[in-house]
Amino acid sequence: MSLIGYARVSTADLSTDTQTDRLKAAGCDIVRQEKASGRSREGRTELETILDFIRPGDTLMVVKLDRLGRSTRDVLNLVHELDQRGAALRILEPDLSTAGPLGRMVLTVLGMVAEMELGFIKERQAAGIAKAKANGVYKGRPVTLDHDQIRALRAQGIGPTAIAERLGCSRGAVYKAISRSQQPARRQ
Repeated sequence: MSLIGYARVSTADLSTDTQTDRLKAAGCDIVRQEKASGRSREGRTELETILDFIRPGDTLMVVKLDRLGRSTRDVLNLVHELDQRGAALRILEPDLSTAGPLGRMVLTVLGMVAEMELGFIKERQAAGIAKAKANGVYKGRPVTLDHDQIRALRAQGIGPTAIAERLGCSRGAVYKAISRSQQPARRQ
């Protein structure tokens, strides 16, 4: 029976050190860590690795529920998968385990709270952007690609994939620059 820790932060400029230290202090033999959004399980390779190798009797441990996920459905699906494998989930704050029915019920409520909190974050962000736009401060993300260069390369007959490879950007960015050049100028 192993205690397997999972530490996650949302962005590359954050550190998992505090979570990792707490998980090790709580007795985790292994601590997997990653920097990825908690909105869904997509792209979270360390979590998938844990799920691939977790065995009956093992416990997946996180410091807080929101480190596991922000979606109630994802968290509950994860708990179900652990249960199917004979493993459990333990959260350090608040101290909670899915080993019993009360823990599963409390986890469901906490998952709903985490999802609601994400909704509040999005609302505050949208309100802040709207206020900044009203004050003329927010202009959106600055343009980092030379759209004239993209259009010139396209005019030479170079395809969007080749342009993206040459400029080190996504094909979507190339298509966006091309489509903007075909739209009439907007009035301010």
